[in-house]
Amino acid sequence: MGIYFVTLCAFRKAKLFGDVSMGIMRHSALGEIAELEWQRIAEVRHNVGLDQFVVMPNHLHSLVMIDRSEGGYSGKRSSVSTGKAVPRLQAGSLGAVIGQYKLAVLRRAKSWPSPARGKIIIWQRGYYDHIVRDERSLNEIRQYILENPAKWTDDSLYWE
Repeated sequence: MGIYFVTLCAFRKAKLFGDVSMGIMRHSALGEIAELEWQRIAEVRHNVGLDQFVVMPNHLHSLVMIDRSEGGYSGKRSSVSTGKAVPRLQAGSLGAVIGQYKLAVLRRAKSWPSPARGKIIIWQRGYYDHIVRDERSLNEIRQYILENPAKWTDDSLYWE
């Protein structure tokens, strides 16, 4: 079992998912979708578990557990500018799970009745992750995620 601390950012770090008021995250309609789709990850993927997570105004932090015995390799797709074929993500990998999640949120957002037409961009390309190596680190990250809304103005992703 691998545990990963993951951060996904909104495109250009736009505040698409809501706002923090008095230390409490208040989701927009898109923020609600982002949270519901994130919760669904563990329901539809038997090799994935979720720990603490939070959807913030312009990003999502989460602890994700992937059972590697089920093919949950964490490798990301490498970007190659040579024109050669790019290896596909392994099914069940962290990269595949993140990609499927982003696509699910996008599809739900596109289904909204909207006067605006054209391309909808929700997510920044890629994501940030690192492997959680011990219990102490796991507990520190859990606390960081839990306190993130209360410390929003101190967050590196905060902007007015």
